[in-house]
Amino acid sequence: MNPTFRSMSRRHIVRATAALCALGVVGIPHAQQPWPAKPIRLVVGFAPGGTTDVMARLIAQPMQKALGQPVIVDNKPGASSNLAAVDVIKSPADGYTLLVAPTTVESANPSLFKGSVNPVKDLTPVAGIGRTQLYLVAKNALPVKNAKDLVAMAQASPGRLSYGSGGPGTSMHLVGELFKQQTRVDVTHVPYRGAAPALQDVLGGQIDYFFDPGTGFQHFKDGRAKMLAVASSKRSPFFPEVPTLSELGFKGVELDIWFGIWAPAGTPPDVVARVSREVAQALALPAVKQRYAELGGEPIAVDTAEFRTIVTSEAKLLSALIKERRIVVD
Repeated sequence: MNPTFRSMSRRHIVRATAALCALGVVGIPHAQQPWPAKPIRLVVGFAPGGTTDVMARLIAQPMQKALGQPVIVDNKPGASSNLAAVDVIKSPADGYTLLVAPTTVESANPSLFKGSVNPVKDLTPVAGIGRTQLYLVAKNALPVKNAKDLVAMAQASPGRLSYGSGGPGTSMHLVGELFKQQTRVDVTHVPYRGAAPALQDVLGGQIDYFFDPGTGFQHFKDGRAKMLAVASSKRSPFFPEVPTLSELGFKGVELDIWFGIWAPAGTPPDVVARVSREVAQALALPAVKQRYAELGGEPIAVDTAEFRTIVTSEAKLLSALIKERRIVVD
């Protein structure tokens, strides 16, 4: 073949290929496949076995069946879900890596941790997956019958009483400080490594009271501690006879622990909407509802818009509280 002709042919081929690419003809086999086309990873900011982890696994199973792809739970505990959040933020915004955490990862962590991630900028709220309420419980030896008695005792003896939490910056700690703020009491905070050891020390009488996140229901039913009130806007479905703190006159002491899903900022809206729909369907399953109840939680499906509203409202409350109470987590 003539070299000149061969050279011209190559040029024509290159030009033709470029034109076809511009028209979208070439490269069709490499076009983006509909989501999901591969396994989905749910990154959980706490260790296996905890409430957040169990909730993630409960929704993962029905989601996997509905989506036709594996949904894998990946535990990355540390810094109140900040480590997990960083993992998700650094992942592609394609819907295949999602964060499962309490809402405090966005509403409280930026105010609590120095150099914290910026979830408002780097993450997109996808859906709420439920909540647990916080229950004011006191040791049996404490001579109080209700929350009013507890406040009166604390006001009469500043610094004498103590309350426990699952650790600095946890919802248990924050609601404890909110309680102190609204009732103007001076009570010593005793942090623990999780809710379970704090609860055990209330049962054992080492600390006076504790805001339980639903871990000790059987102990309260057995009479091993006194349940005085619920720190929520409404009564608990599990203990409907127990009043809220607001009903008792202590307005503003309301903090539920909401759990939800976030995606990296920039994730396609249709993918976010699909995840939100699948979560709602998973939470409606009877088996999921039953397991949530065993955790002391409610499988409340919250769509993307409402979830954003919950997180934003909570952030206003907690950022102001953290600033006023000068709460810092190193």
